[in-house]
Amino acid sequence: MEAADKMDDNEWNYHGEGNKSLVVSHVQMSRVLRLLKYSSEDAENAPQTTEEAFRQMENIVDFSNNVMSPLLGDKFVHSGEVVKLPLEFVRQLSIKVQHQRPAWRCDKVMDIYSGAALCLPNLTAPSIQTHTPPLCIEIKPKCGFLPSPEHVSKDIKTKVCRYCMHQQYKVANGKWKRKSLYCPLDLFSGNKQRMYFAIKHLIEEPQNNFKIFKGGQCIHGDRDELLSVSSLLQKLRPYFTCGNGRNKVVLHDFIQVLVDSLLSSDEEGDEGVEREGRTVCEASLCSTELIRTGPQPLPRDSVLGRILQVQLLDSLDIEGLFPLYRRVEQYLHHFPKERSRLQIDGPYDKAFLEKLQKCPREDDGSIEYAVAKVQQYRIAMTAKDCSIMVTLVPRRDEEDGTFSFSASILDLDPKPQDSVRRQQRLDHHVVAAYLRDDPGPRPPLYPECTLLIHPV
Repeated sequence: MEAADKMDDNEWNYHGEGNKSLVVSHVQMSRVLRLLKYSSEDAENAPQTTEEAFRQMENIVDFSNNVMSPLLGDKFVHSGEVVKLPLEFVRQLSIKVQHQRPAWRCDKVMDIYSGAALCLPNLTAPSIQTHTPPLCIEIKPKCGFLPSPEHVSKDIKTKVCRYCMHQQYKVANGKWKRKSLYCPLDLFSGNKQRMYFAIKHLIEEPQNNFKIFKGGQCIHGDRDELLSVSSLLQKLRPYFTCGNGRNKVVLHDFIQVLVDSLLSSDEEGDEGVEREGRTVCEASLCSTELIRTGPQPLPRDSVLGRILQVQLLDSLDIEGLFPLYRRVEQYLHHFPKERSRLQIDGPYDKAFLEKLQKCPREDDGSIEYAVAKVQQYRIAMTAKDCSIMVTLVPRRDEEDGTFSFSASILDLDPKPQDSVRRQQRLDHHVVAAYLRDDPGPRPPLYPECTLLIHPV
């Protein structure tokens, strides 16, 4: 990265943002800077000191390196490095990007006080010399399994996935205009036909869960001007000309390549992730014919398989976990100095992960058991909220429509301890709203449709 004293805001552009950070990308180098965000109520005064901001960034890197990377696989994780930026550069950058931000994200402002940032590779614009710009697809897959009936109080939670229930809640509260038909259980099914329809629904209604980049520029995403499927297919057509350029063929071939990328595994004889209970969400619009084929193995070493295994650390659901969370909070209330020994807020080192991996299966009544289960839940929440970036690079010397590909996992911040209480409240509201407004079972959207997967 360029020297700190030579930073020029004209060389950086708005790239995107999440709930807690904003990202800018360099116009030439394949680099991004990730900066913290605060509530707009704190715009005039920094809510934390410079030292605390840097500690937060270092925690993110340590958590990624020492916890998520061993669990998800080194080949998928890019942890980045913490850098200190000139404050004048950060302030000018904040002014420059403000008008480019989505209106619904502007309830928070960029941190202009600390100069703390995370420098990462720009995975939407890989530094690869190709005759055609690489395609990069960002997916937020969300939670790919249903909880065990042993730990939930409402039977609907074992039949309808959290994402599908939350969609109804968000539309009712005005967060989104339309409900997405995407269901994470279809994407994580390992069944190529169910995965096809899951990705097709993401393309049709991406919200903030799906984006496509071409040469570093977003060509399909959550902004109104980037929602046209026909416009997207026009931009994808040069990559898939072997089918006479027809829209349906371009869409089919693109999704097929993406499905293959998500299922790719380096392990021979990969038997798949072990799963218990239902693997089908009642709210999914996939046909009963597709579902009747039964669950397919999801390769353990695929990017989706790795993510699902970490998500499954949430073995109790928030309802089964919350009594353990209360045990921890009561203990810390009486013994606040124990917070450091128990590593509630880190440090996220190798010892932190070892404690979780040694957690006994049964509750022995100890505070250590309760802490370990809460930490496992927090890690699972990170995996449920992560993003996948698939990079497709066209192969020049082979037939049209063939790609080399790679996958990375992003957005791996540790979830704070108090997020557990927020999740418990949100779970209650989402389930109650769904039960109140549930229209009942819906007919499949594709009742007699059969998808043929051909080699690409």
